[in-house]
Amino acid sequence: MTMPGVSLQCEQSAALAKKIRRHALHMIHRAKSSHLGSAYSMADLLAVLYGKILRINPHKPDAADRDRFVLSKGHACAALYAVLAERGFFPKEWLQNFYQDGERLAGHATHVGVPGVEVSTGSLGHGLPLACGMALVGKRDRQAYRIFTLLSDGECDEGSTWEAALFAPHHGLDNLIAIIDYNHIQSLGPVKEVLDLEPFAAKWKAFGWAVREIDGHDCAQIESTLINLPFEPGKPTCVVAHTVKGKGVSFMENKLLWHYRSPDAEEMALALAELGGGE
Repeated sequence: MTMPGVSLQCEQSAALAKKIRRHALHMIHRAKSSHLGSAYSMADLLAVLYGKILRINPHKPDAADRDRFVLSKGHACAALYAVLAERGFFPKEWLQNFYQDGERLAGHATHVGVPGVEVSTGSLGHGLPLACGMALVGKRDRQAYRIFTLLSDGECDEGSTWEAALFAPHHGLDNLIAIIDYNHIQSLGPVKEVLDLEPFAAKWKAFGWAVREIDGHDCAQIESTLINLPFEPGKPTCVVAHTVKGKGVSFMENKLLWHYRSPDAEEMALALAELGGGE
């Protein structure tokens, strides 16, 4: 039954986001790994992208006309693997062996043997330059596919990010969409204290991008923002998505701890109670 005032499409995206969060919780708990907070802050963005926006076909993951998605914040790949499994790019059973020796799903995003992952990422500041190269090729080959890349706010400390931010408008890459997961917490503390990015949106505008700021957990707003691209012909698109680290589990929200911590059995049970059940 659809909730009053909430569209069925939004409910579908929210349901997919909840599945992403449950999968990531199980994966990171099993592997005794980390970056759950980072995976949770982008779960709603991934749900809308993979459920509503990206022109992709899980049965033809290498189709020449597909949209490309680059997860620049590759340390949060548990969420990417989860949405790819939910969309049918590979069996959900693969998720059970996340971050295990000799298995397919590495602890940073890997494209080797993993359908749907375009490039291996994890060294921060690499995603936007890679996406620029893909977008430039698409432009020169007169192809209609788009390149989407999802960045962390912390990697906007990297010079390579800003070199790419200069490159994209210079080459008129309006087939490029950069989405920034602005959860305001990076590896060592609040972004504002480590290296303040503000005025953040204004910086991207000054570099020549078409920019919008959104609530990165409002599925309707995410979809309405991304449904018609580019924002301005001839300019790359930047979406500054304001998010919450650890979103979806109350005791994880806005906590630096969950950049690194693996949930123990008790925390796992508490989180599942909030997320609504099993795998």
